[in-house]
Amino acid sequence: MRSLMKSIPNMITCLNLFSGALACILAIEQNYTGAFIFIVFAAVFDFLDGFAARLLKAFSPIGKELDSLADVVSFGLAPGLLVFSFLQKIEGSTSIGISIHFLGILIPVFAALRLAKFNIDTRQTDSFLGLPVPANALFWGALIPTLNSKFFEGTPGSGWGISIFILCFTVLFCLLMVSELPMFSLKFKSYGWKRNKMQYFLIILTIILVIFFQLLGFGLCILAYILMSVINKFLHP
Repeated sequence: MRSLMKSIPNMITCLNLFSGALACILAIEQNYTGAFIFIVFAAVFDFLDGFAARLLKAFSPIGKELDSLADVVSFGLAPGLLVFSFLQKIEGSTSIGISIHFLGILIPVFAALRLAKFNIDTRQTDSFLGLPVPANALFWGALIPTLNSKFFEGTPGSGWGISIFILCFTVLFCLLMVSELPMFSLKFKSYGWKRNKMQYFLIILTIILVIFFQLLGFGLCILAYILMSVINKFLHP
């Protein structure tokens, strides 16, 4: 029984990986909203496996490695395939003659670099240096379905314009993942307002953004998270 309890965090991590793998499949099949839903599931399981490990005191070397491998798939490969698939779809419906969609694969490459850096960096215990990979994935998971509905189901825009927009943000988010920008942790170690006021503010802001902007609100909350971290760095250098 004790051995089974100790394995619960790893089981939850496998659910993270399973959800991420499904998100990858749906991204390739151009079911972008479905891919976002499973990225959200993966993020929930990513939170729960750490919570379960702390609750059961079931930390293990294999759990740490499994968590990173799952995160590469769920929060690196899945958003990378979203960008890859959507840019490929734009190229197929417009006169763009350059295969720029392969640049979406930069996202899992930099996500892997970010996770490898995190695993050996003793400075990142209570906060992060660089954009966490789940935040990166949630941004793309919310943005791509929104752009898809606007470009293919709403008023068509410029294929080149949207492609350049995506590529600029791809480069920006890749650099943010491996940057030295201090970013506050989204995980609670206590529930008091004083120690978690930025987390509570972001949660409230996310609810407001989702109410007004629906799916895009999740992407906007990630941009707000980055902006809040930049402001906090200048206020508390």
